[in-house]
Order: sequence, then C-alpha cells, then structure tokens
Amino acid sequence: MLVEKNVSLQPWNSFGIAARAQTVVRVHGVADVQAMLADPELAAAPKFVLGGGSNVILTGDVKPVVLKMEIKGLRLLEETPRAWIVQAGAGETWHGCVTWTLAQGFAGLENLALIPGTVGAAPVQNLGAYGVELQERFESLDAVDLATGRTFTLDAAQCGFGYRDSVFRHAAPPNARTTGGLPRGMGLAGRAAITHVRLRLPRPWKPELGYLDLERRRAETGVEHPGAQQIFDWVCAIRRAKLPDPAVLGNAGSFFKNPTVSPDQCADIIARDPGIVHYPMPDGNVKLAAGWLIDACGWRGKSIGKAGVYEKQALVLVNRGRCGDSVTGGEVMTLAKAIQSSVYERFGIRLEPEPVVV
Repeated sequence: MLVEKNVSLQPWNSFGIAARAQTVVRVHGVADVQAMLADPELAAAPKFVLGGGSNVILTGDVKPVVLKMEIKGLRLLEETPRAWIVQAGAGETWHGCVTWTLAQGFAGLENLALIPGTVGAAPVQNLGAYGVELQERFESLDAVDLATGRTFTLDAAQCGFGYRDSVFRHAAPPNARTTGGLPRGMGLAGRAAITHVRLRLPRPWKPELGYLDLERRRAETGVEHPGAQQIFDWVCAIRRAKLPDPAVLGNAGSFFKNPTVSPDQCADIIARDPGIVHYPMPDGNVKLAAGWLIDACGWRGKSIGKAGVYEKQALVLVNRGRCGDSVTGGEVMTLAKAIQSSVYERFGIRLEPEPVVV
C-alpha cells in the first residue's frame, strides 16, 4: 500500500481543475484496500474512489482519503457458443479495454469506443453511447466493502442499472436493512471500491447501427454491412469531430443527461420548436437531446469566467483557463446552473448533470 500526502489532483481530473488531496492511497489490488482499512486513522476517515477523473468536478481540495484505483489486467475468462466473458481490472482505461477486445476478435464494445475514464468507473454511471449501454454488455463485478474490507460480487440486476445510473450513485438510507453487511437495494455510494469488471460480449455478433450519426456514416461510405472494426473507426471519428480532447482542452465529456419526457410533453415542445432533436424510447417516453436544448438557449460558445460551452457541441463544458490559471469547480458549476435555469425557463425541463460534484 502506497500512501501519499498533499497530492495535486489536477493531472487526475480531465477538466484540469486545480485541487489537492490531503491523502491518496494508490490501489493496485484488493490487498491495498484491505491494508488501508486495517490502518485505524485511514479506516476512520471518509473515502473517495477516483478512477480516471473523467466524470468528476472538484469544487475544492478533497478531505476524504482518495483511493486512486490502478488495478490492471485484461483477460478472457470463458468462451461459450453464446458469448465471450472478459475480465478487466478497474484501473484499465475504458478505451484501452475496447481496443484490446477488438484486437482479440471479441466484438461488442465498438459503439463505446473513445469514452474517457477507467473500467472501474464504467458501471458507476452505466456508460453508454451510439445506441449501446454498458448494462447490455455487463456480466458482473467484484468490489471491496469500504466499511468491512470484505469482497463481494454483483450481477447486472444487483447493480440497479438505469440511464447513467446505478446503485453506486445512491447513498443508502440511514436505517437501511442489510444483506451480508451491505445495504439492501439501492445505495452503495461511498461504500464500495470496484476492483474488477466482467463483460459479456455476444456471439454471434450483430452490429448496432440505430444511431443517426452511424446511419449517416453508412450512407456516406456506402458500406452496407460494416464489421466491428469499421464501426469502431466510425465512432472514434465522430467523437473526435464533436468532442474536445481532454489533453488539449479540459472537459468532462457530456455534462448533462439527455432528459426524457412523455409523448404529450414532447408534442407540446415540438409545437413550439419543430426542430428539436428527439428519440422515441422502448417504454413509450421520448428522449430529448440536451445539447440541442442548450444550443437553442444560445449558450454555445459562451463563457462564465474560465468555464465555457464548447463551440462544436453545446453539451460539453470546457476549461478556458491557461496553464497556472485553471478554471475552478465553482466557475464550472455556476455556468452549469445558469444553463439549467435557461433551459427550464424556456422548455420547462430540468437538466441533470452527469459528473459527480465533489
């Protein structure tokens, strides 16, 4: 177990916000988490699990003990006629995992290419893109209970996946009943450190091309039956054209969730704004494009302090500060709240941020 004091977190959050952690524990395996919990001082302190920092907004220095998840490893666990079961360490980069699976001939993650962050963070927000969500490719995960040090395993149902949601984003009620020492049902925020994730990649493979941008690529290229590598290449090209590279322009990717409304609500908005981008959902509701709503309110390219709205995609907030004069988390959240107010005043819709605010 490696413990560091007074550590800069600026290199460890994709927005590039300057903040420091009082204590960082570098986690390379389950034993490191358990050793940390065996230390009376560290065990008693609140914990904050940090992966790639791509979905985090730091509003100040971090007082809880930061668990920097750096567990590596990619391997095929099982091959059946219906699926490949792949296991990845929580500290592997998500895009690296996607690239590795394709290189091994295991298709199924190509629509989720180039998403920043680590494998361990993927189940927390049930990451998704271009018509595919993690829950559709998920088998199970291993984690450590940060209260007891015990390891446990959850399947997809136990993770409580929803749109950019899971049990890891909800705190357990104060008097929640427990099973095996863990809160029952929704509520593992701050309680678990994910160590390994297992993915179920389907056999036979079928392309997922229902997303508009992918349909456009297919029409432009004339490739009627693209393979997994072709879809991977298309997704990477689309994302690079729309989204800034965090290494060049700090950001946390899509800042707001796409809201869902009833068909009647959607019809009412269409009557006033016929151009609104919307997608019918299997449950009968309609998903609206949050980026379109923000753009319609005139926020594209605007800034508050050193926090700005990206010129090419209004759904992305960016760091317009310079080296040594970075945006603050407070500026980012001030801009986010101003955008939320504008969208609510015009459309009656409350946008919900995707990143975790610390």
